[in-house]
Amino acid sequence: MIKTIPALIAAFLCIFNAQPLAAKQKPLPDIVIFLTDDHSQLDSTPYGSKDFSTPNMQRLADAGLTFDQGFVASPSCAPSRAALLTGLMPARNGAEPNHGKPHPELKKWPAYFQELGYEVVAFGKVAHYKHTADYGFDYFAHDTFHDHGGIPAAVEFLKKRNNAKAKPLCLFVGSNWPHVPWPNENEGYDPEKLSLPAGTVDTAATREWRAKYAAAVTRGDNDLGLILDAAKTNLGKDTFFLFSSDHGTQWPFAKWNCYDAGIRVPLIVSWPGVTKPGTRTEAMVSWVDFLPTILEAAGGKSPKNIDGRSFLPVLRGKRKAHRDEIFTTHSGDGRWNIYPIRSVRNADWKYIRNLHPEYAFTTHIDLPGNLGQRAYYSTWENAAKTDKQAADIVKRYHARPEEELYDLKADPGEQRNLADDPRQASRLKKMRKEVEKWMREQNDQSTVYNEPRLLSDPNSYGPNAPSGNVAPKAAPKSGKPS
Repeated sequence: MIKTIPALIAAFLCIFNAQPLAAKQKPLPDIVIFLTDDHSQLDSTPYGSKDFSTPNMQRLADAGLTFDQGFVASPSCAPSRAALLTGLMPARNGAEPNHGKPHPELKKWPAYFQELGYEVVAFGKVAHYKHTADYGFDYFAHDTFHDHGGIPAAVEFLKKRNNAKAKPLCLFVGSNWPHVPWPNENEGYDPEKLSLPAGTVDTAATREWRAKYAAAVTRGDNDLGLILDAAKTNLGKDTFFLFSSDHGTQWPFAKWNCYDAGIRVPLIVSWPGVTKPGTRTEAMVSWVDFLPTILEAAGGKSPKNIDGRSFLPVLRGKRKAHRDEIFTTHSGDGRWNIYPIRSVRNADWKYIRNLHPEYAFTTHIDLPGNLGQRAYYSTWENAAKTDKQAADIVKRYHARPEEELYDLKADPGEQRNLADDPRQASRLKKMRKEVEKWMREQNDQSTVYNEPRLLSDPNSYGPNAPSGNVAPKAAPKSGKPS
């Protein structure tokens, strides 16, 4: 009997020590990240829209957790996607202007997951077009402008993949919808029945273009449905599926702006056995948070040297909050848009700092160009000649004050700037200091990346202004805001 005690102890220790090993050997979940392109949060049924048909977004919301407070790091394509794939804000990763690239020496998304044993693959617009090759994906395809072959290629990839022998998969799929050019047809949408965003001049042409955008959103939803079905059929039952968009739509006061229409995006996560079906959260999260969150979901550790913070406890239902504030940054987009902006947002208030209010705000929308919407914006200018409300909107579009402050509960459309309200003086000062402190911490140099169009020279930004998306070049750096 005495001789059997050591044997029992040894057996117990073997079982005890085997438990961590078994946990480590638990199969890693397959991961799918699906991204639409230029899609504001409110333009989908899970966020209350009655105008847009997005049944697949709703299907995903019914199966998972919907984030009401999901935000991007920057409201233009390349900076937003670089922030996602590095976990770093634009000033730190180097991709500040649109078409910019992150620093080559930075560790990027694929490397983190390859270290965990994942195959990391991208189809469609995941990084910014031809930048995809710089990120280190095991395989990528169809990353050129409006190359819609990425969706069927991703479906075919999943069908042919031998999951029994393959590594765990981290799959990115980027739809080109609803990025312009939008469909020529309304595809069943009645322009007269669509509601228009705050700050819109209501003209017949505007409504026609809004219907085209709605059709583009539905095309993006169709792409999502194909990937959802392929993932369900060909991947594991515990697949982690995340859907979001890189920033808001190409509409005045949305893309290229730090208003919510530009930075607040759809975000839905389905992870069977973890996220509760049909639930919502008010937790505030940023795109830089995706990398550490999904790393931890895959059993890895959150990097310590990035801006992102894991919201895995929110997914697990253990926490209801994540961030207290969201910082966003915009620098510009070639010669189309030269207008650096910084902002901070909490649950109730938004502060915007326009670093150069002497510059004219312009974009592909108002300037002549092949991918713009001047066809309807010109009707705003015509209306402004006789209608004061239209004139005020057009003026606000081009000329911004140095500071903007919005009560998001009372004014979710951000139409009433309270920066000059003496009752908000202390709040304004506090949020101003928060942005200044954050910029110092980021080593944000307030760089202007192109020759600006000035408010003092209307010919530089009017309908006959020269346009063209020239390659960004650094102009003399302006000082930090005081």
